[in-house]
Amino acid sequence: MAVAKYKQYYQSMVEQNKQGFAAFKLVHDGFTQSKVTQENYNKKGLPIVDIIRDWDRRLCSAMGKGAFSKYSEQLSEKFWNEVRKEFPLIDKVGVKVKK
Repeated sequence: MAVAKYKQYYQSMVEQNKQGFAAFKLVHDGFTQSKVTQENYNKKGLPIVDIIRDWDRRLCSAMGKGAFSKYSEQLSEKFWNEVRKEFPLIDKVGVKVKK
């Protein structure tokens, strides 16, 4: 059975950026356990989020116009859900916390 395109893109993204994702995994896990500050999490996470957004654009760019725009939105959401399986707190990258 063929693998879904968004899963292929996710795997390619992780494979081509192994070191970055491995380093971020350590920071992410530390943040999950409150061992890493929000500031440090943002600093290490922003480049990873940029990579994810780039791959999301690659995946959906051809479909973003016309009749397939709704499908593109759903495909993007599936891609991000795949990311969230590994990094559940990815959406907290860039959040600014008032002290």
